[in-house]
Amino acid sequence: MLTADTRYQVRVGRAGDADHLADLQATTQLQPAAGGEPHAGIAAWVHDLMDGHPSAGPADFLVAEDVATGRPAASLVGLRQDWFLGGVRLPVGQVELVATAPEHRGNRLTEILFAALHERFRADGVTLQMIEGIPYFYRRLGYDYALADDGAPSVPAASLPAVSSGAGLTVRPATVADADALAAIDLRLTVEPVLSCPRDRGAWRYEISGRRHDDISRYEVAVLADGPDVRGYLVHSVQLYGAGELVLFAAACDRPEDWARAVPVMLAYLGVVGSRFAAASGEPFTLVRQRLSPAHPLVRMGPPGVAKRARGWFMRVGDPVDLLSRLRPVLHDRWHAAGLRWPTDSLTINTYGHAARLEFTDGELTGVVRGHPSISPATDPDTHAAVPPAALLQLALGYRTLPDVLNSWPDCVPRDHLTEHFLTVAFPLVEARLWPRV
Repeated sequence: MLTADTRYQVRVGRAGDADHLADLQATTQLQPAAGGEPHAGIAAWVHDLMDGHPSAGPADFLVAEDVATGRPAASLVGLRQDWFLGGVRLPVGQVELVATAPEHRGNRLTEILFAALHERFRADGVTLQMIEGIPYFYRRLGYDYALADDGAPSVPAASLPAVSSGAGLTVRPATVADADALAAIDLRLTVEPVLSCPRDRGAWRYEISGRRHDDISRYEVAVLADGPDVRGYLVHSVQLYGAGELVLFAAACDRPEDWARAVPVMLAYLGVVGSRFAAASGEPFTLVRQRLSPAHPLVRMGPPGVAKRARGWFMRVGDPVDLLSRLRPVLHDRWHAAGLRWPTDSLTINTYGHAARLEFTDGELTGVVRGHPSISPATDPDTHAAVPPAALLQLALGYRTLPDVLNSWPDCVPRDHLTEHFLTVAFPLVEARLWPRV
């Protein structure tokens, strides 16, 4: 497909692009950390995504090719995955490795690639897109902060317990033989009222042993064991970062009642790992940086630690009506649990461009269909709530409650107190226990 600038052609990635894309990304990403040299960890990640990754392949890359040379001038990759909330599947595309060669910058190639990626996701029914990265920049491309990807305090190494086993539990490095048990834990967690990103058996095998050694996205996986049985897991960095920080990306227990006895065992294991990395590197082990929510059980039951500001994920919803339709079972159950019954046969939410008509039978939510957006939804008598799309995204993902949104979005307008009450119950805060599949 030719862009408006005929110097470039946007196309799908090919297996033969691997070396070129690895070079493009490695020479543009994280250059300060690599001392100006190609970043070996980025290059290895590109090769892994191109060859053998369970969630991506060459066709998931989009390339802006310099027509004159036939070489990639810019590229990105869309990693598809499924998130779950209360048993409901939400298709998500995570955007990574967005880069333009220095000599081709200033030609809007990032904007062009994102437009092509969004169209691809729209056609394939990928409801949500997410990306980490440059502050503010991705707002220009339709993204907004709508999730926190951490926020838990960091735990100083001196605060970690010294006992690495107890109450019948131990923690050990995972092997590929644990993949089935780990996938079963993730599957059971999908019905919880949290946002999760489960991995199947193949994805767990890949995380444990499938990545290249230099892949910057390689992690170490450990399992919580009760004798021969796997009861949970930890996922942490393969080295110390910054000023001696071990990064914890994920932690899970198969049974909620296990957390009380698992927490000291898990934290002690992280202390052992941090000390091992320190001995290998000659650098001190200072703390565990928990990329977890403050509401996570490991955080709530662990030492208080050092508070830090949560980082945010940019999110985008291409079709708000589709998102609400997917969440229909969750909305139904929340209203039902609260004993709420809508008094008429429909409730219309307008997102200043889309309109969702929520249909009710005997007061219970039975369907979500596409309505007719009005020119002025905030004053339209047939609209029950006018909600900007970014505000709706924050509500739907449980990042903000309706009172929070009303305090910061003057153009979020519920028609009356009844609508406001229903939407407040529909959209509570939700814990994000997300370790996306990169």
